[in-house]
Amino acid sequence: MAQLPTVEDVARAAHVSRQTVSNVLNSPDIVKAETRERVEGAIAELGYRPHASARRLRTRQSSTIGIRLDPLVNGISGSVLDRFLHALTEQAAERGMRIMLFTATDPVDEIEQYRNLRDGADVDAFVVTATRYEDPRIEWLVRENVPFVAFGRPWGEDVESPASSWVDVDGYAGVHDATTHLIGRGLKRIGFLGWPAGSGTGDERRRGWAAAMVEQFGLDDAELEALTTRVEESVPQSRRAMENLIATSDLDGLVCVSDSLALGALMAVNEAGRKSFPVIGFDNTPVAQAVGLSSVEQQLDQVAAATLELLMGSTGRRVIPNSDRPPHPRHRLVAPTLVVRRSSHLAPVQEVRTHTPGSTTTGNHNREGEQ
Repeated sequence: MAQLPTVEDVARAAHVSRQTVSNVLNSPDIVKAETRERVEGAIAELGYRPHASARRLRTRQSSTIGIRLDPLVNGISGSVLDRFLHALTEQAAERGMRIMLFTATDPVDEIEQYRNLRDGADVDAFVVTATRYEDPRIEWLVRENVPFVAFGRPWGEDVESPASSWVDVDGYAGVHDATTHLIGRGLKRIGFLGWPAGSGTGDERRRGWAAAMVEQFGLDDAELEALTTRVEESVPQSRRAMENLIATSDLDGLVCVSDSLALGALMAVNEAGRKSFPVIGFDNTPVAQAVGLSSVEQQLDQVAAATLELLMGSTGRRVIPNSDRPPHPRHRLVAPTLVVRRSSHLAPVQEVRTHTPGSTTTGNHNREGEQ
C-alpha cells in the first residue's frame, strides 16, 4: 500500500519549509501569493490531505461552523435556506470546514445554544439566518465577541456597524430590475404584492418597485400605496388577494415579494382567463422553474462564498478571530439576477442590468423558456 504524502513531502516538492506549508494550510493570508500558489500546486500534485483531527488539536479550533436549522414554514420560499445550506456545506468542505446544524425553539433558545456550543468549543463561528429588526441574537454575538456572519442584514440602526458581519442579496435592485423589465414592455399599472409592513426584507424589496415606478411615472406616496397589496406569506392568501385585484383594479402587471405570493397570483390570473397578465416573483425556487414563473435569482452560491470569505478570508482554512480581522467593512451585498420565463408573456427585448453601488456581483437578465 502506497504511503500517503506528508507535509515534508509537500515542502520538498514546493522548495519551501515545513512551516511555510503549515502557514498555507492554516493562515494563507500571511504567505506571499507566489509562494502560496507553488505550495497549493504541490498539494494538488501529490494529493496531500491534512489530518483534520491533528489540526484541530494543534490549533485548538473545531473546524466547525454552527447554523440553526430553521423550522419548516408554509410557502414555497422556504427552499431558499435549504439551497443556501447546501452551497455553504459544499464550499466549507473545500476549505476543510464542517457545518453543524442545530435546532432552537425561539431566539432566546437559539442564544442558549450559541452559549453551549461556544463554551464547549464545539464550533468556531456561527451563521445567523432569518434576521430581524433589533435582533437579540446578533446583539449577544457582538457582546460576547463570537465570530459570526448573518445571512440577511440585521435591520435597524446597527446595520452598518463594523461589529456586525453580514451578507445579503440586494432585494431593492432585484425588484427594481423586475419592475423595469415590465415597464420596458410598455406596462404602466404595475402593482406590488408584498408582506405586511415591518419586514426589513419585504420593505426593502417594495422600495425597489416604488423607485422604478417613481422614476418612470412620477407617482406620489398615495398612488404607490394604491398599487400595493399586503398579505402574509401564503399561497391561498395571495390567490384570494389577486382574485380581488382582478375584479376591482385595472392593473396590467404584478411584481411580488416572493415566489409563494407570485404562485398564488398566477393561479388567480390563469383561472380568470388572463393568461397574458405578467407576474414576477422573487427567489427563483424550484416551483417557479417548474411552472414557468419569472423570478429574481438570489445567487446563493455567491452568498455562501461571501459568508465564508468574511469568516475565513479569501483563501483561509480557519475562522479568523475577531481581534485579527482586517478593518475593512464586514458587509457584502450580492446582486441578484432576473430570470425571465413565460409568466412575463410579452415579447422579449434586449436589456442590460445596471450595477448597484456596493454590490459584490452584477449580472444580466437570464431567460428560460421565454415565449
